Amino acid sequence: MNIVLLSGGSGKRLWPLSNDIRSKQFIKIFRTENGDYESMVQRVYRQIKKVDSDAVVTIATSKSQVSSIHNQLGENVGISIEPCRRDTFPAIALATAYLTDVCGISEEESVIVCPIDSYVESNYFEALKELQNLAEKGDANLVLMGIEPTYSSEKYGYIIPESKDNVSKVSTFKEKPDVATAKSYISQGALWNGGVFAYKLKYVLNKAHALIDFTDYQDLFAKYETLSKISFDYAVVEKEDNIQVMRFAGGWKDLGTWNTLTEAMQEDIVGDATLNDKCENVHVINELDVPILCMGLKDVVVSASPEGILVSDKEQSSYIKPYVDKIDQQIMFAEKSWGSFRVLDVEDESMTIKITLNPGYKMNYHSHERRDEVWTFISGKGRSVVDGMEQLVTAGDVVTMQAGCRHTILADTELKIVEVQLGKEISVHDKNKYELEL
Repeated sequence: MNIVLLSGGSGKRLWPLSNDIRSKQFIKIFRTENGDYESMVQRVYRQIKKVDSDAVVTIATSKSQVSSIHNQLGENVGISIEPCRRDTFPAIALATAYLTDVCGISEEESVIVCPIDSYVESNYFEALKELQNLAEKGDANLVLMGIEPTYSSEKYGYIIPESKDNVSKVSTFKEKPDVATAKSYISQGALWNGGVFAYKLKYVLNKAHALIDFTDYQDLFAKYETLSKISFDYAVVEKEDNIQVMRFAGGWKDLGTWNTLTEAMQEDIVGDATLNDKCENVHVINELDVPILCMGLKDVVVSASPEGILVSDKEQSSYIKPYVDKIDQQIMFAEKSWGSFRVLDVEDESMTIKITLNPGYKMNYHSHERRDEVWTFISGKGRSVVDGMEQLVTAGDVVTMQAGCRHTILADTELKIVEVQLGKEISVHDKNKYELEL
């Protein structure tokens, strides 16, 4: 399979576990067979490789998510980076040009596009293989997957096929309706539009060239910020006459809210929490190092992270976004390509951060103009480099850096460090990067 996974969104509907860097697809809440936890990204990637070990997977995403993707999936996954957000048509056009111009895949080959955050089982990916085969060998320019509705939903657009065959021409599309209208659509055989489709690469390349003036991937990337925001549905799907839909009746969930996310959780508690025997339909996800006790609650989700604490009725949790929009807070936790960091304390002229550096990785060699830093190593072994001078570090060692000096850390084993930043203007933008020669 050639498959493009669309990874977007700020994840505000799953606050406080998600933020502008750590979107919902990177939250580790699904227990694996070995007892660890994996994220939506890891789960989908694992499922694809289980169905097709040779699958070529490309993730279309923003720059802010690249570090999290590498942290969770490794360095070998393909990534089509959007310089900025321009909706799904520019993103898919850029990913298509990336596959042909950078990866060298023939324009005659077909590709599948789907969201990265759907909760599905292996039969979904078997269906994707069939979808790609229809695009490869069929006559249609575009083949959609239509999800058999399980209820009258207001959250999805609808595809109305011409027949009830497994594969049918599309009659029309309908926007997200109210419940009564959705029920009417379903009585006509309508299917949910889950944003899953397949096409030959040359088809979307031709559409892109017709709507955008560019020569190749590099040119499109350079012009990306000037492109108009438009969805793939509006730009392509709803204007295409030669289009088919393939029915899918397997399990499929869009985990976009706390309500739907908790429905997919295999257990009631992730982290340190206790529910008394009067609790009913309560889920707790706790990333803090303090216990949570719930008593007598019903239909409630509780989530705690360094970003904040949510206690909500499950149904009401779907309406969280406008309230989160009013919260102005710096990022308190993020995964990077080299590991992760968590903010422990913020004062007017200091910030304390716990850093975990993965074995074999290093930070950028960098300096700060307006702050001093102190590193206290609490576990592991590695090497610090300060103004070109390298020294071995281990638990108990302390390294100090004055403003302006260049510094980095290289991890020989997993390293855990407490970093104290001291200064009157502490900012993520106060950073100069350099090449490191050892």
